[in-house]
Amino acid sequence: MAFDARLLSGVGVMIAVVENGGFARAAEAVGLTPSGVSRAVARLEAQVGARLFDRHPRMMALTEAGARFHAEVAPLLAAITEAAETAAADSSQVRGRLKLSVDPWFARIVLAPRLPALLARYPELSLELRVTNAFEEMLAGGVDLAIRFGPPPISGLIARKLLDTRVLTVATPAYLAGRPPLRAPADIARHDAILFRDPQSGRPFTWEFHRGGKAIEVPVAGRLVLDDPSAALAACEAGLGLFQSFELGLEPWLNSGRLVTVLDDWAEERFPLHAYYASRRQLPGKVRAFLDFIALSLAA
Repeated sequence: MAFDARLLSGVGVMIAVVENGGFARAAEAVGLTPSGVSRAVARLEAQVGARLFDRHPRMMALTEAGARFHAEVAPLLAAITEAAETAAADSSQVRGRLKLSVDPWFARIVLAPRLPALLARYPELSLELRVTNAFEEMLAGGVDLAIRFGPPPISGLIARKLLDTRVLTVATPAYLAGRPPLRAPADIARHDAILFRDPQSGRPFTWEFHRGGKAIEVPVAGRLVLDDPSAALAACEAGLGLFQSFELGLEPWLNSGRLVTVLDDWAEERFPLHAYYASRRQLPGKVRAFLDFIALSLAA
């Protein structure tokens, strides 16, 4: 027998008739008219090819075939109902393992310090972090959510913009002391630069300075080329040169005075941060909770 969606509906009506002791009460329970209940049962009987109820003017009873059918399908419908309720709960509750593919800067500088607060807020949530800045196959291997800096690629994924962050040029006060002053971007040529490798091209990022809608690219030179944000920050903090960094996550270094900014009037460049996921349909509760937590945390 080919599956008909009305079969499942008919089973539900039949069980309501049994549980409520008649068509009239079943109609009230399921929100149908008594004639609607009668038609649903008749259609179900036609589909299964057996009479399920003995109908008498003053009583209704299951036939032998109906009793067997009810005994088999009632637990199945209860299991389906329970599974649906569990799925609905999972879509709203924050629990289970959340698999993230996260840009290294965001993972180490931004997310890691916020993990205690996130996990304390959601004690039934666990995280699996895959730290990479590759754009290819961001959601491979069952990843629920990916976070990357930069413009969205053409990937077929849903991109949700989280924020724009400034690009700052920083150094230690000790490095700057006694070195040529930095009054304009061209003065960078007389300084050591800590270079950061572009994961897409494999070459160091160019240094740009933006002001009043104007952008200029400045040649830089340095003895260090790195692809790890923690190492780059550590090198900068050790006084090994200037470093161009996202402002996002840099607050502890700036607020403590360990690093200071230079050429602030040329720091109008903005770089976007996006979250990527596979579907516009209802997101699992754990994904929504993570996105909401990050949005609120970064806005604070």
